[in-house]
Amino acid sequence: MSALALEVSAEEQRGLERFYFYEARLLDNRQYQQWLALLSEELHYVIPSRVNVQVDNRARGSEAMISVERELEGVDSLGVPLREENIFHLAMRVERAYKINSWSENPPARTRRLVGNIEVMGRPADCLEVLSNFHLYHARPGSANFLYSGQRRDTLRRQDDSYLITQREVILDYADIDLPTVGLFF
Repeated sequence: MSALALEVSAEEQRGLERFYFYEARLLDNRQYQQWLALLSEELHYVIPSRVNVQVDNRARGSEAMISVERELEGVDSLGVPLREENIFHLAMRVERAYKINSWSENPPARTRRLVGNIEVMGRPADCLEVLSNFHLYHARPGSANFLYSGQRRDTLRRQDDSYLITQREVILDYADIDLPTVGLFF
């Protein structure tokens, strides 16, 4: 992805925002089967783990010295990601959510997603490379509430009057994982 967001028309920006707001609404309303329809068959969904690295003094004076990219594991087969899934894995997770013996989600968690800072960073072939930031509030009866935050790096392909997600990389903001689960759909 390029460093500077690309110029997009107001109509295209609004269409992207509508897509992301619709996706958040589906997930918050637990309409996971409808959410699956927003994912392409060739989907690659990854949540890289993060390591707490020291500043690279050899790169002193440049942005590489403190780059977020140095903290990520599981991207391009380096390290072990927290999650690495395709459409079939996600479909199985969705199916499991509707089973009566899904004890880990009984009662289901209440979530609220806020999506913003939506920027088009590239236009490879017939796709868009899009960055977005999110907050995900997670509440479960009988347990503490949690706030997840992070960035999503998506590749979207135009589908009729909307988009399909062909790739999603979720960069969670954490120093130590004290979250109840990373099994949510981001």
